[in-house]
Amino acid sequence: MTKRGNFLFVSQNGDEYTVAMTPELQDDIGTVGFLEFMEVDHVNKDDALASLEASKTVMEIQSPLTGTVVAKNEAAVSEPSLLNSAKAEENWLVKLTDVDPEEFSALEEA
Repeated sequence: MTKRGNFLFVSQNGDEYTVAMTPELQDDIGTVGFLEFMEVDHVNKDDALASLEASKTVMEIQSPLTGTVVAKNEAAVSEPSLLNSAKAEENWLVKLTDVDPEEFSALEEA
């Protein structure tokens, strides 16, 4: 099941929630040229997950959910343009666990 929040897609797979940019956000910011993840193991909703620079903007990506960060797309740090890919296996940002199911349910349908 996929939901939307903070201009991000959140896909649930069991107890793991994968956070990725929506195509609209990809289009709005342009080609990503720099990505840096925040050094945190736990995030609250609206906490910064990452900082990025793209052809049209510099911005912080804010978490749509509270949870524990269990994986970061480290490949995108060395090759930030992966975040502009249409392939879900390339364009994800982080994976979260320990997410409140009610908080996930409250996000808008994708």
